[in-house]
Amino acid sequence: MTHSARGFTLVEVLVAVAVIAIALAAGLRAAGVLIDNSQRLSDVIAAQWCAENHLVNLKLTRQFPGIGDTEFACEQLGRRYNGRAQVANTQYVDLRLVDASISDDAGRQLVRLTTLLYRP
Repeated sequence: MTHSARGFTLVEVLVAVAVIAIALAAGLRAAGVLIDNSQRLSDVIAAQWCAENHLVNLKLTRQFPGIGDTEFACEQLGRRYNGRAQVANTQYVDLRLVDASISDDAGRQLVRLTTLLYRP
């Protein structure tokens, strides 16, 4: 009489554990990428608010800025951003081109917005 054993062999169990470990590692990597992307998106949105606020402030105060670069700071969502406004002439004397670019603490540009301002 022979007795047949039921169950899994050690090799089968080790293969199953290895497959699960690989799947979990891939899941953790994907979760890390999602977290990084959400932080980047949050930074870009806050930077865009900073740039828009600066340009709208220039329009609402009816300022006609001089040619050149100016720096400004902005705080959004508890973080501080560095801004630079570059004002350039156009072919029309009463019109100025204004670029507002926002960078993070590491100096990476997050967003750049452009508008035209006319002399009031």
